Amino acid sequence: MSRLAGFATAFVALAATPLLAQPEEITVAYFLEWPLPFEAAKVDGSFERDLGVKVNWRAFDTGVAMSAAAASGDVQVLISQGVPPFVTATSAGQDLKAIDIAVSYSENDNCVVRKDLEITKDNVAELEGKKVGVPLGTAAHYGFLKQLEYFKIDVSKLQVVDLTPPDAAAAIAQGNIDVFCGWGGSLARAKDYGNVLLTGAEKEAAGIFVFDVISAPGAFAAENPDLVAKFLKVINDQNNAYAAAPDGFVPILAKDSGLDEDGTKAQLAGFALPTIEEKLSDKWLGGGLQAYLKGVADFFVSTGNIPSALDSYDGVVDSSYLEAVSKL
Repeated sequence: MSRLAGFATAFVALAATPLLAQPEEITVAYFLEWPLPFEAAKVDGSFERDLGVKVNWRAFDTGVAMSAAAASGDVQVLISQGVPPFVTATSAGQDLKAIDIAVSYSENDNCVVRKDLEITKDNVAELEGKKVGVPLGTAAHYGFLKQLEYFKIDVSKLQVVDLTPPDAAAAIAQGNIDVFCGWGGSLARAKDYGNVLLTGAEKEAAGIFVFDVISAPGAFAAENPDLVAKFLKVINDQNNAYAAAPDGFVPILAKDSGLDEDGTKAQLAGFALPTIEEKLSDKWLGGGLQAYLKGVADFFVSTGNIPSALDSYDGVVDSSYLEAVSKL
């Protein structure tokens, strides 16, 4: 066979190879009692209209459970996954990419100490021996450990129990734990029975930041770049619409998230939603996020929560989809 004939045969074979078709449906992981503007588009069907696929929504209790569902192929996009679960998964080799920043919320993720214990930041050493309910491997767990580090308290001197935020909120209400650590509506309920040691502003001053990413399995995102970009555009369009007229979102988000309107307003008041330009800057996907992921991973290694960290987290962040949105 001549080289020309061989080339022609290869060309025909390549032309006959079907391109990867867009999936007919996707499943998206999200949290209840965590009212974010994207839920308005979830309710009115904007995702389906703009993406051209059916979108299934699956609620989770923790970002750790989200990682497991992504690993098994059950979900394709993870909205508002905490940084620690993302770091834990990617450090273990899971194919997840951070593709956007969902929300920053130092006030909406915290630890609460039972009121009757009368423990404050001034006598915080009295926490030793107390029982703490916290979902392990989550942003709440990371924040808890960093607060202990700030207060110079050895975590081995406390009883730490792995509880989801709803279960921990119920446990502190019943007096079964001394400290609740969690977020969202569960945090609001826990505050009825206790007090925070550090406010959000005090945590940030101590170098403890809390934010979530939007993540996706790397292979899925790479195979469906246009779909992923369209998905992120819907989310960011909703963020912009919320910034322009927040009050109109409250009834919709309250109903969809499972909170009352007062609770929804309280949650939203503690959220910061960076713009696309901000998220593509050096502070976030332009380098700051990658450095922060490395810091969280190294901290988790030092505390024995994960066995090892990656040398760099540059490879688990992909800003290309958000960059595509910025050009639409």
